[in-house]
Amino acid sequence: MENFFRFSERGTTLRTEIIAGLTTFMTMAYIIFVNPAILGTEGTGLSIEGVFFATCLAAAATTIAMGILANYPIALAPGLGLNAVVAFTLILGMGLPWQTAMAVIVIEGIVIFILVLTNLREAVLNAIPLPLKFAIAVGIGLFIAFIGLRNGGIVVADPVTYVTLGDFTQPAVLLAAGGLAFTMAMIAWGVRGGILIGIVGTAVAGMVFGIIPLPEEVVDFRFDTSTIGGGITAIPDALQVTLIPIIFALFMTDFFDTVGTVIAVGQEGGLLDEEGRLPGMKRVLLVDSLGTIAGGATGASSVTSYIESGSGVAEGGRTGLASVVVGLLFLLALPFAPVIAVVGGSIPIPGPNGEEILVSPVTAPALIVVGFLMMTAVRFIPWDDFESSIPAFLTILTLPLTFNIAYGIGFGFISYVVIKVARGKFKEVHPFMYVVAVLFAMDFVSDYIQGLLS
Repeated sequence: MENFFRFSERGTTLRTEIIAGLTTFMTMAYIIFVNPAILGTEGTGLSIEGVFFATCLAAAATTIAMGILANYPIALAPGLGLNAVVAFTLILGMGLPWQTAMAVIVIEGIVIFILVLTNLREAVLNAIPLPLKFAIAVGIGLFIAFIGLRNGGIVVADPVTYVTLGDFTQPAVLLAAGGLAFTMAMIAWGVRGGILIGIVGTAVAGMVFGIIPLPEEVVDFRFDTSTIGGGITAIPDALQVTLIPIIFALFMTDFFDTVGTVIAVGQEGGLLDEEGRLPGMKRVLLVDSLGTIAGGATGASSVTSYIESGSGVAEGGRTGLASVVVGLLFLLALPFAPVIAVVGGSIPIPGPNGEEILVSPVTAPALIVVGFLMMTAVRFIPWDDFESSIPAFLTILTLPLTFNIAYGIGFGFISYVVIKVARGKFKEVHPFMYVVAVLFAMDFVSDYIQGLLS
């Protein structure tokens, strides 16, 4: 093990790597509660137990692969934001069967795999202005936070003002608000694994006060494999021109998030070379892209590298053994599906217009806090440079309000190109940006064009 993981070379020990793996798992284990809650939203056709199994399986396989093949302490799991696109944009918004939505993830992963394999990733990275990359992360953060507010019943639909404050006389809404306060306190105090502790604490409080039911059993070895393979069989159905902007938006989000995460974790652990590059970066990105494919194939949504890996690196993790430990812990979580189903499940409450709405008070606070953490990238946007900040602002504004990541990216790209052209700075715009902006513009007016042709 010493020779394989190179402990001495990286200044670490077996004990340190195990502790680092445990730490990383604690800080990212919230995903096994949150991912089933999002993908298992009423109307998606996906079961919470099935998504839970897929989440643990995909996270375990890809994280162990990262540890063995790349030898870096980087853990992977289904990405927040990307899973929201699958649930709320592709399935509930566009009406796609969940199998087709997962096939879109598989195709996106194949695109990334080819780009990495052919060394075209650098060209794509250099084509996108840095402020737009930050804006996409911020917009997704707001998107996730808005979903959390809605899932907690803290914000509800209103026919006049579109959204309004929820009914705080409902115990489930009070539980979500209390859970949010508790989770925020954990994060503010710098408690490691604060999000996971917030979920557990909120769940316990909900059970004590009878707001959420107690699980009928704690462990169950009858695994729900209903989502496995669905994304593979539906690949032909996902090969549609109308889905190209979505695939591109997912690719953009996934790819840049991974690169940023890997560099950040590598810097934290002193693993970068003199030029600020991670040795063996290509292998890391290949494993990550295969993780995306695996996530779509299993029904867990896109699997990506987690910034929470930095917590394990802060504990001294420097090799892939830490990742192997994280992967094994995901496998150990598999029998606890009955608990996950209760924690991530929905509760019906009266809506503002007398209709019944479903809320998930236990996992909603975690979404809001994760949204906050993603939004902190807003400080890196140069707001005094209007040529960059206006497109960034439009991306941040339209992404959550249209409930669609692709639309937000589209508004940002189109506005960036328009502003640069209007100022006569044609050469400052990468040809790739022109092509993508035109594709997004065509998608926005596609219904109008089809109407003219018919």
